[in-house]
Parts: sequence; structure tokens; C-alpha cells
Amino acid sequence: MKQRLQSILLPTVASLAIVAASLTSGCKSTCDSCCGGADAATALYDGKSLDAFRSYKSDKLPEGWAMEGDVLHVLPTKGGDLMTKEQFEDFELSYEWKVSPGGNSGVIYKVLETKGPAWHTGFESQVLDDSAHGDGKNPKTSAGSLYALIAPNADKKLNPVGEWNAAKIIVQGAHGEHWLNGKKVVEYTQGSPELAALIAESKFAKIKDPEVPFGSVKKGHICFQAHGQEVWYRNLKIRRL
Repeated sequence: MKQRLQSILLPTVASLAIVAASLTSGCKSTCDSCCGGADAATALYDGKSLDAFRSYKSDKLPEGWAMEGDVLHVLPTKGGDLMTKEQFEDFELSYEWKVSPGGNSGVIYKVLETKGPAWHTGFESQVLDDSAHGDGKNPKTSAGSLYALIAPNADKKLNPVGEWNAAKIIVQGAHGEHWLNGKKVVEYTQGSPELAALIAESKFAKIKDPEVPFGSVKKGHICFQAHGQEVWYRNLKIRRL
């Protein structure tokens, strides 16, 4: 009888200990991702509002973007980049994207507002129809690349035009990664001699009188580009690291 009582009580005591620990930590759930703490992912777009965004160099929202349920639609008109109001330093950004035939966009991060466009200061993860857009002919400007600097590796798998691609950008300290459809396709170290050499040979070295040297920004905004072609984004989530 004593052994039977112990077998009943022990799991109960263990369960109570877990609940007590979660309550004392200020969390009502034993699931870390449900606690809303510093490490929890935050939705940048919830399907209801664009409160997390504004235009690059403007307090207003850009034209050329449409909210369609849980999807953000870049319209085939002249618009502007959709930029986060907040700045981020160490983070993990996840999102899904798909393009129309010949479609082109990009996610630019570590952006500062200067007299030039967003790409004058920020690194870019390319969003592209590799098969029909001219940038797809150069691996360094193809989908998933560190735009104009580093081509995706052999693990890259790009879904056909019209299908969703899952992407992720991870930045922690000087270390940066681009992920595409579950595979890490780009990895780099900001400020390294290797990256500096690539920048020196790229179009970024030709920026006239830059207010901020390209590749030097450690904390900045995130911009979703509008290039005049139809592109769709969904499941935009960010987690500070």
C-alpha cells in the first residue's frame, strides 16, 4: 500500500514543482515560447495592422502595399520600402515569400536613414525569381544571397515561382546567416578582412560620399523592398537574441 501511494504522489509532486517554478518566474505557462519573454518571437505583421512599420525616411506607410488577410502583397506599382519602426542588433528574423514571374524584392537589415536609399547602409537577403530575372544569372545576386557579395552555397533549394519559400536571417554579434527552405545558404562575419575585400570589389564601394560606410552598421531597421513587381510576404516574425 505504501509503495502504491508513493507511485501516485511522486508524479503529482513533480508536476506541482514545475507549476510552482513557472509561477515564481512570472510565467503562467511551462512553455518558454508562450511566456512572451525576451527570447519569444514577435509577429511583425498580425494580419490586422501595420503598426510595426513605416516608410523609409517617412512616418507614413508606403504606397504599393496591400494587407490581404495574413499576407502582405507588394503591388506592381511604384511604392516604397516597408521599414520597421524599431531597430534591431542581435536577432532572428523568419518570414515566407513568393514572387510573380520575374519578381524582385529583398529584405535589407541593419539599415540607417541617410540621404541615400536603404541599401546604402544595410545588408540584403535577396528575394527573386532566379529563372526569369536578370539578377538570377549571377549567383551573388540570386535568391538567398548576401546581395552582390556572397552567393548561396550548394544546399540552396528554391521553390518554383508562385510557391512559398521559407527564409530566415540570423544576426548575432558580427556573425550573420541566411537560411532558405530549411538550409543555411550564406554565412559571413561582419568586419572581417574577407568581407571587407568583397565589399571593396562590389558596387557598394562606389557609393559617393557615404554618410555611413557600407557594412559598418551594427544596429538598424529592417526594410522589405518594393521594386514594382508583385511579391508576397507572410509569417513575419522576429526574435531578439
